[in-house]
Amino acid sequence: MPEPQRSSHPDDHGAIAATGAGAAMDLATSEGGTLERGAGGPDGGPGGGPESRPRSLWSDAWRDLRRSPVFLVSGLIILFLVIISIWPSLIASGNPLSCDLARAQEGSRPGHPFGFDGQGCDVYTRTVHGARTSVVVGVLASLGVAVAGSVLGGLAGFFGGPWDAVLSRLTDIFFGIPVVLGGLVLLSVVTSATVWPVIGFMVLLGWPQISRIARGSVITVKQNDFVQAARALGASNTRMLLRHVLPNAIAPVIVVATIALGTFIALEATLSYLGVGLKPPTVSWGIDISDASPYIRNAPHMLLWPAGALAVTVLAFIMLGDAVRDALDPKLR
Repeated sequence: MPEPQRSSHPDDHGAIAATGAGAAMDLATSEGGTLERGAGGPDGGPGGGPESRPRSLWSDAWRDLRRSPVFLVSGLIILFLVIISIWPSLIASGNPLSCDLARAQEGSRPGHPFGFDGQGCDVYTRTVHGARTSVVVGVLASLGVAVAGSVLGGLAGFFGGPWDAVLSRLTDIFFGIPVVLGGLVLLSVVTSATVWPVIGFMVLLGWPQISRIARGSVITVKQNDFVQAARALGASNTRMLLRHVLPNAIAPVIVVATIALGTFIALEATLSYLGVGLKPPTVSWGIDISDASPYIRNAPHMLLWPAGALAVTVLAFIMLGDAVRDALDPKLR
């Protein structure tokens, strides 16, 4: 039997080996050589530049977000809100608790562009300082809800069984509680003027939604071949959760938590307006809207500016959540 001929082409060197039966078998080139030859393809540039590297979901999402006008506009608004929340004195040097009854309900004047409220406090200063409360409540409530819901829902979806059944019935119970009514009942007995009771209430009633999202995402991911392969190779449950399931199941949770952040800011203002949320001397847009509502005919500026700031803030976070959702959803590409 004649011996198989060896290819003399330089690209085939080391890639073709003779078998005992006289056939030829591809032994697979190294990963580096494969990437080097694929660099000139339609998805890669010459010389194996950065475009030739495989992209992940997160890199693709960040590339799409940088090109999204909705993300850029909402991101700039949120960045401005964060800056004035940390350093309100940059644009408002006055004291939000300093009031003069002689100027009560007065309109705009030099140095006081938003006028004065019913107690003679500067509306501009209170509107700027109120951003800190809204951002702190929204961010901390969203983080608490995301962590609690992700842990409970992720564990239920991964392990299943009785744990999943108990959690499902528990979430059904919490879904049946009206949020505003629950706030009126639970927060009416709280005398603290800090933000922590309001944040705790939001986490208590907000985690079931994130839990449902995390549970469904984990159930979908754990059925993939790479998770089954890791299980067959003897990977522990902790390793599979942290290395394989969590990175691929966290995207829907991030999207829902980002959109919910704006909802929590609006909920805090609603509870403060009803008198069961934040309480004076805390500066809050909800408190200012509640104080201004009786004077809406005689001094509409007292209501216009805090309500406008609240609307812009909530809209910015909802727009940000929509942009993140569009970037992380492969079906929308």
